[in-house]
Amino acid sequence: MRRRSMLSAVLVTAGLALSGCAIVDGATADHPTIVVTTNILGDVVENVVGEAADVTTLMKRNADPHSFEISAQEASLMDRADLVVSNGLGLEEGLQQHLDRVADTGVPMLVAGEQVEVIDYSEGDAGGTADPHFWTDPARMVDVVDALEAELVEVDGIDRAAVEAGADRYREELDELDDEMTAAFDTIPADNRALVTNHHVFGYLAERFDFRVLGAAIPGGTTLASPSASDLDGLASAITEAGVPAIFAESSQPDRLVQVLASEAGIDTRVIELFTESLTEPGEGAPSYLEMMRANTERIVDGLST
Repeated sequence: MRRRSMLSAVLVTAGLALSGCAIVDGATADHPTIVVTTNILGDVVENVVGEAADVTTLMKRNADPHSFEISAQEASLMDRADLVVSNGLGLEEGLQQHLDRVADTGVPMLVAGEQVEVIDYSEGDAGGTADPHFWTDPARMVDVVDALEAELVEVDGIDRAAVEAGADRYREELDELDDEMTAAFDTIPADNRALVTNHHVFGYLAERFDFRVLGAAIPGGTTLASPSASDLDGLASAITEAGVPAIFAESSQPDRLVQVLASEAGIDTRVIELFTESLTEPGEGAPSYLEMMRANTERIVDGLST
Protein backbone atom coordinates (compact mmCIF):
# COMPACT_ATOMS: atom_id res chain seq x y z
CA MET A 1 0.00 0.00 0.00
CA ARG A 2 2.81 2.37 0.92
CA ARG A 3 4.62 1.60 -2.35
CA ARG A 4 1.39 2.31 -4.30
CA SER A 5 0.93 5.67 -2.54
CA MET A 6 4.50 6.69 -3.29
CA LEU A 7 4.02 5.75 -6.94
CA SER A 8 0.86 7.89 -7.12
CA ALA A 9 2.70 10.87 -5.67
CA VAL A 10 5.48 10.51 -8.22
CA LEU A 11 2.96 10.34 -11.07
CA VAL A 12 1.17 13.51 -9.86
CA THR A 13 4.46 15.38 -9.58
CA ALA A 14 5.51 14.23 -13.04
CA GLY A 15 2.18 15.30 -14.47
CA LEU A 16 2.58 18.79 -13.07
CA ALA A 17 6.09 19.04 -14.44
CA LEU A 18 4.95 17.94 -17.89
CA SER A 19 2.11 20.46 -17.90
CA GLY A 20 4.58 23.24 -17.09
CA CYS A 21 2.78 24.57 -14.01
CA ALA A 22 2.89 24.28 -10.24
CA ILE A 23 0.42 24.92 -7.47
CA VAL A 24 0.99 28.14 -5.51
CA ASP A 25 -1.52 29.29 -2.86
CA GLY A 26 -4.28 27.25 -4.48
CA ALA A 27 -3.71 28.67 -7.98
CA THR A 28 -1.48 27.65 -10.86
CA ALA A 29 1.73 29.60 -11.18
CA ASP A 30 0.94 30.52 -14.79
CA HIS A 31 -2.39 32.05 -13.76
CA PRO A 32 -1.89 35.75 -12.91
CA THR A 33 -2.52 36.92 -9.35
CA ILE A 34 -4.08 40.33 -8.62
CA VAL A 35 -4.14 41.63 -5.04
CA VAL A 36 -6.58 44.43 -4.15
CA THR A 37 -6.64 46.38 -0.89
CA THR A 38 -10.27 47.49 -0.35
CA ASN A 39 -13.37 45.37 -0.92
CA ILE A 40 -15.04 48.08 -3.03
CA LEU A 41 -12.15 48.06 -5.50
CA GLY A 42 -11.93 44.28 -5.14
CA ASP A 43 -15.49 43.94 -6.43
CA VAL A 44 -14.73 46.21 -9.38
CA VAL A 45 -11.55 44.30 -10.24
CA GLU A 46 -13.34 40.94 -10.04
CA ASN A 47 -16.01 42.19 -12.44
CA VAL A 48 -13.42 43.35 -14.94
CA VAL A 49 -11.07 40.36 -14.62
CA GLY A 50 -13.62 37.54 -14.50
CA GLU A 51 -11.77 34.24 -14.89
CA ALA A 52 -8.69 35.80 -16.47
CA ALA A 53 -6.78 36.02 -13.16
CA ASP A 54 -7.00 35.11 -9.48
CA VAL A 55 -8.13 38.11 -7.42
CA THR A 56 -7.42 38.37 -3.69
CA THR A 57 -9.10 41.20 -1.74
CA LEU A 58 -7.36 42.00 1.54
CA MET A 59 -10.06 44.04 3.29
CA LYS A 60 -12.84 41.92 4.77
CA ARG A 61 -16.46 42.91 4.32
CA ASN A 62 -17.91 45.32 6.91
CA ALA A 63 -14.38 46.49 7.78
CA ASP A 64 -13.01 50.04 8.07
CA PRO A 65 -10.53 50.83 5.26
CA HIS A 66 -8.73 53.34 7.48
CA SER A 67 -7.73 50.78 10.10
CA PHE A 68 -7.89 47.20 8.78
CA GLU A 69 -4.73 45.08 9.01
CA ILE A 70 -3.45 42.04 7.15
CA SER A 71 -1.71 38.79 8.06
CA ALA A 72 1.90 37.90 7.29
CA GLN A 73 0.66 35.47 4.63
CA GLU A 74 -1.36 38.22 2.94
CA ALA A 75 1.63 40.56 3.06
CA SER A 76 3.72 37.86 1.38
CA LEU A 77 1.07 37.44 -1.31
CA MET A 78 1.39 41.16 -2.11
CA ASP A 79 5.11 40.66 -2.70
CA ARG A 80 4.43 37.90 -5.26
CA ALA A 81 1.47 39.52 -7.03
CA ASP A 82 1.45 40.30 -10.73
CA LEU A 83 -0.44 43.51 -9.91
CA VAL A 84 -1.43 45.25 -6.66
CA VAL A 85 -4.44 47.58 -6.82
CA SER A 86 -4.91 50.12 -4.04
CA ASN A 87 -7.17 53.09 -3.38
CA GLY A 88 -4.45 55.51 -2.35
CA LEU A 89 -4.89 59.16 -1.28
CA GLY A 90 -4.23 58.15 2.32
CA LEU A 91 -7.24 55.83 2.71
CA GLU A 92 -5.46 52.61 3.70
CA GLU A 93 -3.78 54.03 6.79
CA GLY A 94 -3.19 50.66 8.45
CA LEU A 95 -1.76 49.17 5.27
CA GLN A 96 0.50 51.95 4.04
CA GLN A 97 3.75 50.39 5.25
CA HIS A 98 3.05 47.26 3.22
CA LEU A 99 2.12 49.27 0.13
CA ASP A 100 5.34 51.28 0.43
CA ARG A 101 7.40 48.10 0.80
CA VAL A 102 5.81 46.42 -2.21
CA ALA A 103 6.29 49.52 -4.35
CA ASP A 104 9.97 49.62 -3.40
CA THR A 105 10.45 46.00 -4.50
CA GLY A 106 9.13 46.76 -7.98
CA VAL A 107 5.80 44.92 -7.91
CA PRO A 108 3.48 46.47 -10.54
CA MET A 109 0.96 48.74 -8.81
CA LEU A 110 -2.16 50.65 -9.76
CA VAL A 111 -3.22 53.40 -7.36
CA ALA A 112 -6.83 54.12 -8.26
CA GLY A 113 -6.81 57.57 -6.67
CA GLU A 114 -4.11 58.64 -9.10
CA GLN A 115 -6.38 57.86 -12.07
CA VAL A 116 -9.18 60.32 -11.24
CA GLU A 117 -9.64 64.05 -10.91
CA VAL A 118 -9.16 64.54 -7.18
CA ILE A 119 -10.96 67.04 -4.98
CA ASP A 120 -9.71 68.28 -1.61
CA TYR A 121 -11.42 68.39 1.73
CA SER A 122 -12.68 71.91 2.33
CA GLU A 123 -12.75 72.00 6.13
CA GLY A 124 -11.48 70.44 9.35
CA ASP A 125 -7.98 69.19 10.08
CA ALA A 126 -7.84 67.59 6.63
CA GLY A 127 -8.73 70.81 4.80
CA GLY A 128 -6.69 71.13 1.62
CA THR A 129 -5.70 67.45 1.48
CA ALA A 130 -6.97 64.94 -1.08
CA ASP A 131 -10.32 63.25 -0.47
CA PRO A 132 -9.93 59.48 -1.13
CA HIS A 133 -13.65 58.67 -1.43
CA PHE A 134 -13.86 59.03 -5.23
CA TRP A 135 -16.03 55.91 -5.61
CA THR A 136 -19.13 57.87 -4.55
CA ASP A 137 -19.04 59.27 -8.10
CA PRO A 138 -19.65 56.48 -10.65
CA ALA A 139 -18.22 58.62 -13.46
CA ARG A 140 -14.84 58.61 -11.73
CA MET A 141 -15.07 54.85 -11.38
CA VAL A 142 -15.19 54.68 -15.17
CA ASP A 143 -11.78 56.37 -15.15
CA VAL A 144 -10.56 53.73 -12.70
CA VAL A 145 -11.81 50.92 -14.96
CA ASP A 146 -10.06 52.50 -17.94
CA ALA A 147 -6.75 52.57 -16.06
CA LEU A 148 -7.31 49.09 -14.65
CA GLU A 149 -7.89 47.65 -18.11
CA ALA A 150 -4.70 49.26 -19.40
CA GLU A 151 -2.68 47.71 -16.56
CA LEU A 152 -4.28 44.28 -16.72
CA VAL A 153 -3.70 43.69 -20.42
CA GLU A 154 0.05 44.11 -19.77
CA VAL A 155 0.12 41.32 -17.16
CA ASP A 156 2.00 38.26 -18.41
CA GLY A 157 -0.23 35.28 -19.17
CA ILE A 158 -3.55 37.09 -18.85
CA ASP A 159 -6.39 36.66 -21.34
CA ARG A 160 -6.42 40.14 -22.85
CA ALA A 161 -9.65 39.61 -24.79
CA ALA A 162 -11.46 38.51 -21.62
CA VAL A 163 -10.21 41.58 -19.73
CA GLU A 164 -11.26 43.95 -22.51
CA ALA A 165 -14.73 42.37 -22.70
CA GLY A 166 -15.09 42.55 -18.90
CA ALA A 167 -14.07 46.20 -18.85
CA ASP A 168 -16.57 47.04 -21.60
CA ARG A 169 -19.41 45.31 -19.74
CA TYR A 170 -18.62 47.00 -16.45
CA ARG A 171 -18.32 50.46 -18.01
CA GLU A 172 -21.82 49.99 -19.41
CA GLU A 173 -23.09 49.09 -15.93
CA LEU A 174 -21.43 52.16 -14.45
CA ASP A 175 -23.03 54.37 -17.10
CA GLU A 176 -26.44 52.88 -16.28
CA LEU A 177 -25.82 53.49 -12.58
CA ASP A 178 -24.89 57.12 -13.25
CA ASP A 179 -28.09 57.66 -15.24
CA GLU A 180 -30.20 56.07 -12.50
CA MET A 181 -28.62 58.19 -9.78
CA THR A 182 -29.06 61.38 -11.81
CA ALA A 183 -32.76 60.70 -12.39
CA ALA A 184 -33.36 59.77 -8.76
CA PHE A 185 -31.57 62.78 -7.27
CA ASP A 186 -33.39 65.12 -9.63
CA THR A 187 -36.57 64.34 -7.65
CA ILE A 188 -35.15 65.92 -4.48
CA PRO A 189 -36.23 69.55 -3.93
CA ALA A 190 -33.33 71.98 -4.41
CA ASP A 191 -33.60 73.30 -0.85
CA ASN A 192 -33.20 69.76 0.53
CA ARG A 193 -30.10 68.82 -1.43
CA ALA A 194 -27.80 69.01 1.61
CA LEU A 195 -25.82 66.21 3.24
CA VAL A 196 -24.76 65.81 6.85
CA THR A 197 -22.91 62.62 7.83
CA ASN A 198 -20.82 61.31 10.71
CA HIS A 199 -17.68 61.30 8.50
CA HIS A 200 -16.64 63.25 5.39
CA VAL A 201 -17.25 60.80 2.56
CA PHE A 202 -19.66 62.32 0.01
CA GLY A 203 -17.65 65.17 -1.50
CA TYR A 204 -17.43 63.51 -4.92
CA LEU A 205 -21.10 62.57 -4.95
CA ALA A 206 -21.99 66.13 -3.97
CA GLU A 207 -19.90 67.60 -6.78
CA ARG A 208 -21.25 65.18 -9.38
CA PHE A 209 -24.94 65.44 -8.45
CA ASP A 210 -25.17 69.03 -7.16
CA PHE A 211 -25.51 68.54 -3.40
CA ARG A 212 -24.31 70.80 -0.61
CA VAL A 213 -22.19 69.17 2.10
CA LEU A 214 -23.10 70.91 5.35
CA GLY A 215 -20.51 69.00 7.34
CA ALA A 216 -19.72 65.88 9.30
CA ALA A 217 -19.72 64.96 12.96
CA ILE A 218 -16.18 63.57 12.70
CA PRO A 219 -13.78 66.23 11.39
CA GLY A 220 -11.23 65.53 8.70
CA GLY A 221 -11.03 62.59 6.34
CA THR A 222 -10.56 59.63 8.67
CA THR A 223 -12.82 57.67 10.99
CA LEU A 224 -9.90 57.59 13.44
CA ALA A 225 -10.44 61.28 14.35
CA SER A 226 -12.72 62.54 17.13
CA PRO A 227 -15.03 65.58 17.18
CA SER A 228 -14.77 68.36 19.71
CA ALA A 229 -17.73 70.01 21.46
CA SER A 230 -17.31 73.07 19.23
CA ASP A 231 -17.37 70.84 16.12
CA LEU A 232 -20.71 69.39 17.19
CA ASP A 233 -22.13 72.77 18.18
CA GLY A 234 -21.20 74.33 14.84
CA LEU A 235 -22.66 71.47 12.85
CA ALA A 236 -25.84 71.49 14.95
CA SER A 237 -26.28 75.17 14.12
CA ALA A 238 -25.81 74.46 10.41
CA ILE A 239 -28.42 71.70 10.55
CA THR A 240 -30.90 73.98 12.30
CA GLU A 241 -30.33 76.81 9.83
CA ALA A 242 -30.66 74.55 6.78
CA GLY A 243 -33.62 72.63 8.18
CA VAL A 244 -32.53 69.36 6.59
CA PRO A 245 -35.09 66.55 7.04
CA ALA A 246 -32.45 63.80 7.53
CA ILE A 247 -28.82 63.23 8.40
CA PHE A 248 -26.83 60.13 7.57
CA ALA A 249 -24.65 57.65 9.44
CA GLU A 250 -22.28 55.10 7.94
CA SER A 251 -23.07 51.43 8.33
CA SER A 252 -19.43 50.69 9.27
CA GLN A 253 -19.52 53.14 12.20
CA PRO A 254 -21.87 53.52 15.18
CA ASP A 255 -24.41 56.29 14.64
CA ARG A 256 -24.19 57.61 18.21
CA LEU A 257 -22.53 60.87 17.10
CA VAL A 258 -25.19 61.54 14.52
CA GLN A 259 -27.90 60.81 17.08
CA VAL A 260 -26.23 63.34 19.39
CA LEU A 261 -26.25 65.87 16.55
CA ALA A 262 -29.95 65.34 15.96
CA SER A 263 -30.59 65.92 19.65
CA GLU A 264 -28.30 68.97 19.84
CA ALA A 265 -29.95 70.56 16.82
CA GLY A 266 -33.25 70.55 18.69
CA ILE A 267 -35.23 69.49 15.63
CA ASP A 268 -36.94 66.32 14.55
CA THR A 269 -34.23 64.98 12.24
CA ARG A 270 -34.22 61.43 10.93
CA VAL A 271 -30.96 59.48 11.12
CA ILE A 272 -30.56 57.18 8.11
CA GLU A 273 -27.85 54.54 7.69
CA LEU A 274 -25.77 54.49 4.50
CA PHE A 275 -23.15 52.14 3.13
CA THR A 276 -20.04 54.15 2.41
CA GLU A 277 -16.57 52.67 2.89
CA SER A 278 -17.16 48.93 2.87
CA LEU A 279 -19.28 46.33 1.17
CA THR A 280 -21.40 44.01 3.30
CA GLU A 281 -21.96 40.29 3.36
CA PRO A 282 -24.64 39.01 0.95
CA GLY A 283 -28.11 39.74 2.28
CA GLU A 284 -26.98 42.75 4.33
CA GLY A 285 -27.77 45.42 1.76
CA ALA A 286 -24.55 46.18 -0.12
CA PRO A 287 -22.75 43.04 -1.31
CA SER A 288 -21.40 44.76 -4.45
CA TYR A 289 -20.35 48.26 -5.45
CA LEU A 290 -23.32 48.71 -7.79
CA GLU A 291 -25.79 47.51 -5.15
CA MET A 292 -24.18 49.74 -2.52
CA MET A 293 -24.58 52.82 -4.70
CA ARG A 294 -28.18 51.98 -5.59
CA ALA A 295 -29.06 51.38 -1.94
CA ASN A 296 -27.49 54.69 -0.89
CA THR A 297 -29.27 56.55 -3.68
CA GLU A 298 -32.62 55.17 -2.61
CA ARG A 299 -31.99 56.05 1.05
CA ILE A 300 -30.77 59.59 0.30
CA VAL A 301 -33.79 60.25 -1.91
CA ASP A 302 -36.12 58.85 0.75
CA GLY A 303 -34.50 60.92 3.49
CA LEU A 304 -34.36 64.25 1.67
CA SER A 305 -37.54 64.20 -0.41
CA THR A 306 -39.93 64.86 2.50
